[in-house]
Parts: sequence; C-alpha cells; structure tokens
Amino acid sequence: MVNDTIADMLTRIRNANLSHAETVALPTSKTCEQIAKILKEEGFISEYKVATEDGKAYKTLTITLKYDSHGNRVINGIKRISKPGLRVNVPVDKLPKVLNGLGIAIVSTSKGVMTEKAARKLNVGGEVLCYVW
Repeated sequence: MVNDTIADMLTRIRNANLSHAETVALPTSKTCEQIAKILKEEGFISEYKVATEDGKAYKTLTITLKYDSHGNRVINGIKRISKPGLRVNVPVDKLPKVLNGLGIAIVSTSKGVMTEKAARKLNVGGEVLCYVW
C-alpha cells in the first residue's frame, strides 16, 4: 500500500519516461487525475484514461507519454515538492516559477488543483505539489 499516491505517480512517470516507455499504468486518486489533466493541457503527455478493471477495487489511470519527432522526451524533469512529512504552502505572492516560466508548478488550492499561472490569475495560494519541466 502506498501512502503518498502523488509521489508514486510522479516516480512511475519519471521511470517510464527514462526508459522511453509508451504508456504507464497506476492506481488513481482524484488528485492524480487532476494532475494528469493538467499535464495533458500543458502538453507534457499525449493522453490519459481512467478505467475500472474487473475484480479490482480501484480505478486505473493509464498515461500515454509524449516524445518529439526525434524521440526525445517532452518531460525533462518532474519533482515532488510538498511531502507528507513536510508540507510546502505558499501565499499567492510567493508562488514559484519553474525555469523562469519554461516549466510549471502544480499547486493545490482552495479552488482546486491548477498550475501556478492559473493560481496567480485567481489570486490564490496553496500547497505546491510538484514541478514539471
């Protein structure tokens, strides 16, 4: 049993990305689905799909990774920031920029999970979940 589903998701994506795998499957949660949605909207992954398998009590999230025409990875790095042992909460004026705007920070706010750019527009701070670049 995994206690930190977000870290498990990010590690599976990182490992599949490094081995140039086409897809990665993992047990899901609502937060993981929202992170996958953000990754799709920002162009880091090709597709994601949530499905229930027969005989299993949980849903499976299948993520299709994205590569460019030369076979290079689109996700160069993915890092968990806020952990169960050390939560990282920031106000709106301290929201981080990843690589001066080339990457994204995914933030869990009172208005849902979103990128730091969307959080700035809505003028809300929150818990910094991860960086993707």
